[in-house]
Amino acid sequence: MTDTITILYFYRTRWGSHDEFVALFRKNHWPILREQLAAGRYTAVELSVPRFHGDGRADWDLMVSITYRDWAAIQEHSDAEISRRLYPDQETFRAEEARRFALLDAHWDVVLERRPLDD
Repeated sequence: MTDTITILYFYRTRWGSHDEFVALFRKNHWPILREQLAAGRYTAVELSVPRFHGDGRADWDLMVSITYRDWAAIQEHSDAEISRRLYPDQETFRAEEARRFALLDAHWDVVLERRPLDD
């Protein structure tokens, strides 16, 4: 059996833009992620936010954790096909996605590598 791969996607929204970013994420990106879950490319998708404002060194205010079935699933790149199917009005979809990313101060991804604790 192959090992799953987890990637953490961090987002820091511009001041006052958090709610709009989340609304656009839920409207345009979550359905694509849901399709990937149903197809088995992903085994889990979770969205998290810091519980408290200014919690430690929270350089981010939204984190999405995606667990991929395997490394091959990361390389599939099927989001564009799914978005064309789910959003026939591609002009509006692209404009809303551009707006979603314009609301960010920063975005970065962290690919996690599991390390065994036992010898």
